[in-house]
Amino acid sequence: MASTSYKVIGTRPIRHDGTDKVTGRAQFGADIQLSGMLFGAILRSPHAHARIKSIDISQAESYPGVHAVVTGTDLPEQQQKVAHLGEGDVNLYHLSQNVLARQKVLYKGHAVAAVAADDIHIAQEATQLINVEYEVLPPVLDVLEAMQDEAPVLNDDVRTDSMAGEESKDPTNVAKHYFYEKGNIEKGFEAAHVVIEREYRTSTVHQGYIEPHNATALWNQDGQITIWTSTQGSFMVRQQMADLLKLPESRIKVVPMEIGGGFGGKISVYLQPVAALLSKKSGRPVKLVMDRASVFEATGPTPGSYIRVKMGADREGKLTAAEAYVAFEAGGFPGSPVVCACMCIFACYDVPHGRINGYDVCVNKPRSNAYRAPGSTHAAFAAESVVDEICERLEMDPVEFRLKNAAQEGTRRVDGVQFARIGMKETVEAIRDSEHWKSSLEGKYRGRGIASGFWFNVGLKSSVTAMLAADGTVSLLEGSTDIGGTRASLSMQLAETLGIAAEDIKPAVVDTDSVGYNDVTGGSRVTFSTGIAVHNAGLEMRRQLIERVANIWEVKVEDVQYEDGKVRGPGGKEFTFRELAAKIHATGEPITVKGTSGSENQAGAFGTHCVDVEVDPETGKVDVLRYTIAQDCGTAIHPAYVEGQMQGGAAQGIGWALNEEYVYDEHGAMRNATFLDYRIPTCCDLPMMDTIIVEVPDPQHPFGVRGVGEVPIAPPPAALVAAIYQAVGVRMRELPASPPRLLHQILQR
Repeated sequence: MASTSYKVIGTRPIRHDGTDKVTGRAQFGADIQLSGMLFGAILRSPHAHARIKSIDISQAESYPGVHAVVTGTDLPEQQQKVAHLGEGDVNLYHLSQNVLARQKVLYKGHAVAAVAADDIHIAQEATQLINVEYEVLPPVLDVLEAMQDEAPVLNDDVRTDSMAGEESKDPTNVAKHYFYEKGNIEKGFEAAHVVIEREYRTSTVHQGYIEPHNATALWNQDGQITIWTSTQGSFMVRQQMADLLKLPESRIKVVPMEIGGGFGGKISVYLQPVAALLSKKSGRPVKLVMDRASVFEATGPTPGSYIRVKMGADREGKLTAAEAYVAFEAGGFPGSPVVCACMCIFACYDVPHGRINGYDVCVNKPRSNAYRAPGSTHAAFAAESVVDEICERLEMDPVEFRLKNAAQEGTRRVDGVQFARIGMKETVEAIRDSEHWKSSLEGKYRGRGIASGFWFNVGLKSSVTAMLAADGTVSLLEGSTDIGGTRASLSMQLAETLGIAAEDIKPAVVDTDSVGYNDVTGGSRVTFSTGIAVHNAGLEMRRQLIERVANIWEVKVEDVQYEDGKVRGPGGKEFTFRELAAKIHATGEPITVKGTSGSENQAGAFGTHCVDVEVDPETGKVDVLRYTIAQDCGTAIHPAYVEGQMQGGAAQGIGWALNEEYVYDEHGAMRNATFLDYRIPTCCDLPMMDTIIVEVPDPQHPFGVRGVGEVPIAPPPAALVAAIYQAVGVRMRELPASPPRLLHQILQR
């Protein structure tokens, strides 16, 4: 746990937004109500792949109660330009086409047109009066099929951008080829005593956030646009809106509402530009809210994948070489997180010789988006499963193998990055020393599995403003969307810096006009990077308070010290923080400070999970009996939130492993686009999860913080399939290991 030298960090204060959340006072995106507001509806493609020959909106425009109808032609034409969204990049030409299709639709559910009307029912009825003539084209739904020369090509402008040198001259579905190499791969495999090569597949999986996408827009008479929306990055929305509408960012204000989950899926814009166009055309504010089927069919899930992994180890269990072929389904437009998978796939280990090929491939599914450590879960499933087979072949304990090969400070990854101080080994040791690992597992058809996972985390840019009030409280204005309790974690870091109670900080997440620039809430960066900005603001407030006290006491600044929330001077003079705050207005100007960050970056974080399962061999159903998570969080600011992130990520990883998948028919239609048929875990499916917080402080952060939110989704599938193998002797190489799929494998033994 946290060092005892901290007074606030490591404690568990009540969250600052807790009362608003539990009383229903918190305002989410769909809660916004404006005078004269209209309601919007989207017309979506019934086809997975088709050319748009014509769109006739005349009947919809004349329908009673309709005030505006827009299509893709209402968006400005875009050139090929890449925008950086913090957690992934996007080509603005493709992003515009994804918001509203023009020449082609590339997946069932692709937005084609939109209507704004007096109520939602009129809007929905009017969309059915829009006549779209399609030329239906054959869809391609599998990543390997899409890579074949004879496959239907989705985007005429896509050519393979390759790090390996070869470039495609003709249109292709393979948008990007990543290539990384370290050492001599042939030499490495020659030195191996055991070599395992296997193929793995994962299905398309949704983030499963409860709140659907939403946006309310007011394009005012003066040309100013205000957007109220649930988003992981209000500044990212502003940037995308400015680029897509070809307007200065100064014309756009984004007001972030409370967010009911995102996990990476609420970074790209979908409804915001459409709502703005409808508002401009109607002269009224317009609200758009997706229904659940549209969320599944038309927003960015994590991609399906094909991964081939080959790893070799010597007789002592030391890795000699590792090779991976990673192909991700990007969806209708390029931009899958395959590069992240390449960075993560062997990151847990010291691999002397390695080679990684990664491919970003377009298929007729919704454009993929980030999902909690995007790409790392796919990678861990494949690499850790091969590790489990190597351990079996060598008759070696899987904990011992990981400790022997664990990446550590100075280890260079296959993609070239050299690790600073990290805690991979410490997480494995935590599992080794846990009561869970030491306990016996008895009973038929029961098994235990272990797996590790990695996420590199990021830094990026943050800004905050802090204002001292006369009663000794401090208002904290931040621009980082609070998804996982960052109001509390940031307030606690400011309180620690100032030496006051966390309850004396009043945090607020404000709009893009009210605080300096902040990058996206993603990449496990907010408690780290915005925390540094908060710490810097606290140091500046301390500096100004010292100057103020020096003037009051008429002493030199260097004779005044700030310590434990008190200002002390010569002769035993002393002010508490609250006493000094009461004198601020009488002794000078108000104290308002800012804090920024941007140069620091995280070293990455690791987790190791242990799970016990019981398999019913007659149905293929897997029951999770016990689960333990060990993760390096650097320093636990608020341990309860750290534990919650670890448990939440593991729960999503369990769902991914055992049940969750998009089910498509041969025409590219999703057949399970509801929470009834898309099976996410409930409390009935999960045991109480034990957490072990490992603290290996990151030296880049003043309190040693490492982001914690993404790592825990990576190990669960690999740990579960290892446990399933121990239980029934079947190695699952395709996710999810759902009852029908697992039962089929059991019967094939």
